[in-house]
Amino acid sequence: MLSGVNGPEIHFSFDPALHLFVASAHSTADTPVATDGSSTLGHVVESLGVPLTEVGRLVVDGAEVPVSHVPQAGERIEVHAIERPQRLPGAPLRFLLDVHLGTLARRLRLLGVDAAYTNEDPGDAALATLSAKEQRVLLSRDRGLLRRREIWAGAFIYSDRPDEQLRDVLGRFAPTLAPWTRCTACNGPLMDADKDSVREHLEHGTQRTYDVFAQCTACGRVYWRGAHHSRLEAIVEQALRESAT
Repeated sequence: MLSGVNGPEIHFSFDPALHLFVASAHSTADTPVATDGSSTLGHVVESLGVPLTEVGRLVVDGAEVPVSHVPQAGERIEVHAIERPQRLPGAPLRFLLDVHLGTLARRLRLLGVDAAYTNEDPGDAALATLSAKEQRVLLSRDRGLLRRREIWAGAFIYSDRPDEQLRDVLGRFAPTLAPWTRCTACNGPLMDADKDSVREHLEHGTQRTYDVFAQCTACGRVYWRGAHHSRLEAIVEQALRESAT
């Protein structure tokens, strides 16, 4: 119910995928909600706890309506979840992750997905502004951040486990994957590099053991198939398998 409102009632039915966001009293079918008669449907849905980034079709008495629809007394509203894969304009898709999603950011970069991230929290307003300016999909577990009107597009990250987070993002957006082409530290593009050109960045043991290198064109970081390569390769192979299905 909208705070302090005791006006005309409408009736909601939420997709089960959205029950995470709504109070248990509103998670059952045909839930009555009082409105003020002037708020948009989008505002009412958000007041019940559901970020519009997670909302797909809105159906009123059998007809699809936009979020700007002003509900009237007695209407029966079905709130559907986003259909997957979610289609957004522009290709390839670019992402922006909040400060709590560092591991997910590095894994997206490992797969060659453009994922902007900083471990210093710039604040909600700055993140929303950057999402709009660079047309990046803002990924967050903060519902309040995803409710900011200025963001270009956004998505709630449902899990706190990096494996599940990555699977969720890839399944929802189906971005183009290009593994081993992006710096996991800064998001810059990688280029092949010969040993002589990067020798000054390498310890003696690395110089003796490895011959194949790549270097970030943005920050200069050097990469080779070191001790952690098999673990990273497993992440890449699983992502490629799942994206092919």
